[in-house]
Amino acid sequence: MKILITGGAGFIGSHLAVKLAERYEVIALDNFDPYYDVKIKEERVKIIRNRGAKFILGDVTNYDFVRKIVKENDTEVIFHEAARPGVRSSIKDPFLPNKVNVVGTLNILKASLDSNVNKVINASSSSVYGKVEYLPFDENHPTQPISPYGVSKLAAENYCRVFYEVYGLKTISLRYFTVCGPRMRPDLAIPMFTKAILNNERPIVFGDGEQTRDFTYIDDVIEANLRLLNINEGYGEALNIGSGRSVTVNYVIDVLRSLLNSKIEPKYVEPIKGDARDTLANIDRAKKIIGYKPKISLEEGLRKFVEWYKGNPRFYG
Repeated sequence: MKILITGGAGFIGSHLAVKLAERYEVIALDNFDPYYDVKIKEERVKIIRNRGAKFILGDVTNYDFVRKIVKENDTEVIFHEAARPGVRSSIKDPFLPNKVNVVGTLNILKASLDSNVNKVINASSSSVYGKVEYLPFDENHPTQPISPYGVSKLAAENYCRVFYEVYGLKTISLRYFTVCGPRMRPDLAIPMFTKAILNNERPIVFGDGEQTRDFTYIDDVIEANLRLLNINEGYGEALNIGSGRSVTVNYVIDVLRSLLNSKIEPKYVEPIKGDARDTLANIDRAKKIIGYKPKISLEEGLRKFVEWYKGNPRFYG
């Protein structure tokens, strides 16, 4: 099977490439967007190349380029992980997530139609839910994003649904809930907290720290994606991929301080507009359709991350 992974130098995309390259012919595509230090993406590319995946530098917002890559490589399945991330950055510049997340997704879908792609698996986000009417979020919960980023991911989902319903292209979207693990983005809470605590600096928390998140370990996310290769239902739909458990940000800091033998206190600052107060996934549909069952608890995931972080001190520069 010939597989294309967009955003292949990203956190989730690189983990997918490593795993899929064990069995399939894999091409990882990425544009090295300098949203964060490009050296981190270069390190991930070294890893995926060492595992047998091919890497191509390119941009999903260029339709002619995307169509050429898809056709020339006889692509059968696309894992579409490429995106402009960041709730906060999307508030500063709402045009960029629209260009990358909406137009880029449309390019992938149209290129798939123009070729012989059998299936497109789209990476979405819990940010599509936005305003909370009830918890946990099931897939029927109203989608009222509170950031341009959330709007862009919801639009991408709807394009995937329409391309299945109108054109018959097999698509499915996975709504990720706060994915964490080794090689994750440096601007996310867990690596920022870990770095601060190790440097004996107070970790900065936006808000009171009592906001809750459903943290999902990277291995569980990868397993969910792999299961979709052999599933023939759920097309046109979106599935929650979370742990089914939420904890406060303060609890995460407590666990990290315990792992790092620190008693340093957090520093609380003003909350940021666009950040969800609470997230929690109802994962019943994913269990039913793909047999999804998360295995790694938050505590175990944090332990694994801290061990990796200590063993790779130069990864984040």
